[in-house]
Amino acid sequence: MNAPVAQAVRLIIFGRQGAGKGTQATRLAERYGVPHISTGDMLRAAVASGSSLGLQVKEIMDSGGLVSDDVMEGVVADRLAQADAAAGFLLDGYPRTPGQAEFLQRILAPEGVRLAIDLDVPEDVVVERITARRVCRSCGTNYSADRDESARTGVCAKCGGEVVQRDDDREDAVRKRLALYTDQTAPLLAWFAERGLLATVDGVGDPDEIAQKLAGVIDERLG
Repeated sequence: MNAPVAQAVRLIIFGRQGAGKGTQATRLAERYGVPHISTGDMLRAAVASGSSLGLQVKEIMDSGGLVSDDVMEGVVADRLAQADAAAGFLLDGYPRTPGQAEFLQRILAPEGVRLAIDLDVPEDVVVERITARRVCRSCGTNYSADRDESARTGVCAKCGGEVVQRDDDREDAVRKRLALYTDQTAPLLAWFAERGLLATVDGVGDPDEIAQKLAGVIDERLG
């Protein structure tokens, strides 16, 4: 059931890998009846459109290059101009820099983004979650070493394939990614905080309770 609010639901969600951001973003998008838009979704949609901008994105991605800020701004502006985002949206993965945040506020003026949420889960907790992950080599099913028999036996319950820990789920690799995320995101969180647009929500605990906390913060800000 969608929750009515008095203002457009223009949200951004941040969170470390393993914080449960994807799960909560899906719930929030459903609750408020707005699209959950990730950077990857926007780029794939641009390519699929066959537009001149989409062809430019495809060329960059096919060559293994990084999409520049200028090109990404065009992709974002096109996506947010679509009808399904008229009443709001939940952005995930954009912006990544204060400069991109400023661009976003310009194209959404005068209201701009209403709230940026940082789903806060301590690093040690997400490291524990990610390093417990095991994946079937054959079908890609995920398991947890903490609770799933297939993770302990190394045999997938669905297809009988080998269940392993991926190299990028090992602790040293995970901590490197998390350190990079912290370095890149700290200035962005500070940018939103300075403008009174940041809310930090504790992401540890039962997913249903976390969802209620998030909704409470959003309703208070936008109601």
